[in-house]
Amino acid sequence: MKRVLILIAAIFTMTMANAQTANPEFSRKVSTRGYAEREVTPDIIYLSISLKEYFVDGNTKKKMPIETLEKQLYDAALAIGVKKEDFTIQNIYSYNYDNNTKKKNTELLQAKQFRLKISNLNGINSMLDKVDAKGLESTSINGYDHSQKRQIEKELKVAAVQDARANAEIIASATGDKIGKVLMINDNSSFGWNDVQPRMYAMAKSEMAMAADGGNAQDLDISIRPIKLTCNIDGVYELL
Repeated sequence: MKRVLILIAAIFTMTMANAQTANPEFSRKVSTRGYAEREVTPDIIYLSISLKEYFVDGNTKKKMPIETLEKQLYDAALAIGVKKEDFTIQNIYSYNYDNNTKKKNTELLQAKQFRLKISNLNGINSMLDKVDAKGLESTSINGYDHSQKRQIEKELKVAAVQDARANAEIIASATGDKIGKVLMINDNSSFGWNDVQPRMYAMAKSEMAMAADGGNAQDLDISIRPIKLTCNIDGVYELL
């Protein structure tokens, strides 16, 4: 009986030793973080444009209809290469016209907000020039993108993983060890494609001054600053 108990204890000890060796929690390992970065200029802009009805010269019997303004914007957008499916309505609303008189006006004027996906940045000003300026309530940029976004993100992640392993090899060599298989990888990357400010406003003011001097309005070069995309990935590697 005593021999049987000794044998069971030996088997148990060997099993625990093997389990510890196979379990990353008990193995010799090194943890590192890999980085990769790249500057990328977005080649797609999401533009928000709001149009509103108004009374021509304040005459409440002569209204500029929202349908006319929408047609102007739609035709101008397609003329610079915007696809039909990239011209969408974001919002529809109405407002009271205030003619600054004692007579109460109860008529509601209509307004619409559109979202355009634009890749031809230098055509934006020529597009807006074809829309009645009094019916153009506001314009703003509400998003950026890149036509090769997925490929760029993939390449950055691969580079970050390779950097993590290279860092692990540097640490291992300092202790006279070598790197084995990867035990764990944690992707911490978060790509901020919208972390960029446009340079369009200053450019537009330069354009207005140039136009006033009789310059060519189509020579405007609209651009946005590049975005620095950063990727970081944690890796845990076996030490041999």
